[in-house]
Amino acid sequence: MADQDKVPVRLSRVPETLLWNLYHRAHEARQPRTVLHDPKAIELVDRLDYPFEKTFGRPHPLLAQGQALRVRTFDAAVQAFLADHPAGTVVNLAEGLETQFWRVDNGRAHWLGVELPETAELRRTLLPDTKRRRVLAQSVLDLSWMDEVDTEHGVLITAQGLLMYLRPREVRELINACAERFRGGALVFDAVPRWLSVGTQRGENRPAPNYRMPGMPWGLNAGELRKVRTAHPAVVDVRELHLPRGRGPYFGALTPVLYRLPVVRNLRPTMTAIARFA
Repeated sequence: MADQDKVPVRLSRVPETLLWNLYHRAHEARQPRTVLHDPKAIELVDRLDYPFEKTFGRPHPLLAQGQALRVRTFDAAVQAFLADHPAGTVVNLAEGLETQFWRVDNGRAHWLGVELPETAELRRTLLPDTKRRRVLAQSVLDLSWMDEVDTEHGVLITAQGLLMYLRPREVRELINACAERFRGGALVFDAVPRWLSVGTQRGENRPAPNYRMPGMPWGLNAGELRKVRTAHPAVVDVRELHLPRGRGPYFGALTPVLYRLPVVRNLRPTMTAIARFA
């Protein structure tokens, strides 16, 4: 693509993390034995006028594969929901430039995104709204987005790469509001352990020389998942969703073992879970 045809992008610190995620997802999607078929992610990276390598460094293969496997965990949860609710609504909170729709859409479901205005503008430029897929430009903490959700055929909410950037009180209030409003639905989310949350707030997390991850105020260890149930009486079940098996020694052999070892499971940099509402 010619440089003059590329889309320029300028985002503030937390929204910029969507580019980190996209960059690594696309890198893994380019691999010959990729764990994630995601041609749309590759297309988006190629369309953006952004110094990916200068900002983030060269993609780290292990980080890229881990990012892709986390994405597949979310995909599997959405696919399971759509199998039971083919005309349901998937609400993606702060998905950034996630391309899940192109990987798992069934041709019937409705998709609603909630993005900060700067992110919504970029997403609409690259991925214009359609009849079944649209984006609201507002903070997820402005709960008026809930009025836009069609609940007739079931609702699944995803919060991928979001909750760790909120304050603990905001996380609790958001989960409380979702459980109250979307009875019978569920929330799929990811979390970072407390050690990583603390490190980012101290400015210690530099995945590349020119890039420092924003602070992550909310951390949750794997052994603390049960605490999510206290956000609202309608949260009746919370459980971790395991990564699918990947390639290589770490994701192919070691990671599945880590789930069974309480001493080390909190050393993992992220986990994905689902909270179900009565």
